[in-house]
Amino acid sequence: MRRDVLLNWGFGSTFGWSILGMNIFCQWANDPDLRPLMGKPIEDAGQHLTDPLRLLEVTPAIDESNGHLAALTSGWDGEDILEVDAKVIDPVGFGIRPSAFFGPVNIGRCIFEDTRFGDAKGLFAKYDALLVASNWSAEILRTKTDKAIRIIHEGVDTSLFCPGAKSGVMDASKFYIFSGGKIEYRKGQDLVILAFREFAKKHPDAVLVTNWHNLWPKLSAGFKGRLEVPVQIGPHGWLDILKWITDNGMNPKQVIDTGMVPNRIMPHILREMDVCLQPSRAEACTSLPVKEAMACGIPVIAGLNTGMRDLLTPENSLILTRQGPVRDSQLGDTGTDGWGESDVDEIVAQLEWAYQNRAAARSLGLAASRWIEREGRTWRSHAKALKEFALSLE
Repeated sequence: MRRDVLLNWGFGSTFGWSILGMNIFCQWANDPDLRPLMGKPIEDAGQHLTDPLRLLEVTPAIDESNGHLAALTSGWDGEDILEVDAKVIDPVGFGIRPSAFFGPVNIGRCIFEDTRFGDAKGLFAKYDALLVASNWSAEILRTKTDKAIRIIHEGVDTSLFCPGAKSGVMDASKFYIFSGGKIEYRKGQDLVILAFREFAKKHPDAVLVTNWHNLWPKLSAGFKGRLEVPVQIGPHGWLDILKWITDNGMNPKQVIDTGMVPNRIMPHILREMDVCLQPSRAEACTSLPVKEAMACGIPVIAGLNTGMRDLLTPENSLILTRQGPVRDSQLGDTGTDGWGESDVDEIVAQLEWAYQNRAAARSLGLAASRWIEREGRTWRSHAKALKEFALSLE
């Protein structure tokens, strides 16, 4: 008999939690041992999945999940405890409290960068076990709770994110530098701008390609980090990336703002790039944009801190080893244990190496793609490990 497992968040292709939910759900959709259920309705699945074939395969599971959720919550006020005949996996993190869904087994999937917890005992009281996606996260949690903790690294869909030819549409005389992720202090977009501004002085052929938008631009508005001018929302209602970089001394002609891009389209963008730059100050997991670039065979420059220590090696990336402590009044009372401030000069130096050594950089990127597969950093492997973990708990 198939066992029900409820992933208590959404399904989609535009931000981390929804991409996580979509990939696990699809991997489990036809599993003989468990039935995946989502904690939110699955809507417009065809807009998120890559092709009609996948949609046809998972549509029966989507219908089952939506039907189950509708029956479960019929007449529910959204406040009282709701007993569920399924193993429940809750999202737990900054601003996310334990849900009202209670199953015979409850797992807290913890994704956090803020290392200061208030009432940790109360936060984790519901859960039989905790799940994290990096050793750094596990180490932090072990100082806060005696609950059982399991590490399962997240992945990428390597049927989409894989090496391939460039389209031939982009200007081959340019050097394209990709940077992704929601604009916020921990993601370090200010460091990207500072480094690119310096690098571009020597290389007018350099182009920064940004994928920095998110569904909640108000959460990013006002961020400036080490820059003089903060990012703001433009008249179109989205973050005005080009004005931001111009206000901070960069030539807007050397920047491409991709806007919001569904995850299934990202491989086409990444395969046009010469290098990916992600100097995050903190990553609870192992950075989806970094793994996706690696899987596409694009050399990656990233900071060796927090969860990234589980991903970066000298054989698969250009590592930013100079990591200073992160202390900034802009962070308020955010805990920054283990965070790292990448050195702008080292970023520029790594960009210069990638620029001057195109063939070697490409070889490094292809080695990273092989590493992703070899080490099982795929959604297929993640879903398999999560299934075994969830079904082992009684």
